[in-house]
Amino acid sequence: MSLSIDPQLQTMINNMPEKTGKSLEEWFVILNEANLSKHGEMMKLLKGEHDVTHGFANTIVLLFRQQAEGGAPAEEDLVAAQYSKKQALKPIYDKVIEIVEGFGEDVEIAPKKNYVSLRRSKQFAIIKPATKTRVDLGFNAKGEQPTDRFTGGKAFGGMCTHLVQLTSLDEVDGEVEAWLKKAYELAA
Repeated sequence: MSLSIDPQLQTMINNMPEKTGKSLEEWFVILNEANLSKHGEMMKLLKGEHDVTHGFANTIVLLFRQQAEGGAPAEEDLVAAQYSKKQALKPIYDKVIEIVEGFGEDVEIAPKKNYVSLRRSKQFAIIKPATKTRVDLGFNAKGEQPTDRFTGGKAFGGMCTHLVQLTSLDEVDGEVEAWLKKAYELAA
């Protein structure tokens, strides 16, 4: 298991010189010299005066602002923030993490602001405290038939193929573990 920078973000940073003409550090210098304080102003500068695409401009500005605030929040802090007002749900999260850590050393746990991505060579599941009483657990299990409990469709904006809603620790059972294992195996 590893906690690390999101691979998609790292790829974007690595491709930045080729795609935008400058490295992330060079963009930071430009933003610093511009002495702008608002996100929209920085976006306008990068997109308008430097022809940076929206996706790269947004990434540059977000990372610049994170650096100005002392860096990105620690991954543990992201998880703590997700459950700060939903402490009763934290044992569900902990149990899911315990299960996936047993799958192998190649499991990557990648906390985001509102959810945690579980990855192997690609994302296989998402854990999100959806409400004060429910954790949504999404799976990428293409080809698996949905059930009454494990609904199909485009969960999490299309990032997952199936979803189960968990309201108690008892619901993190053998069936959930089997779905997690299947999604993990499909992410090889």
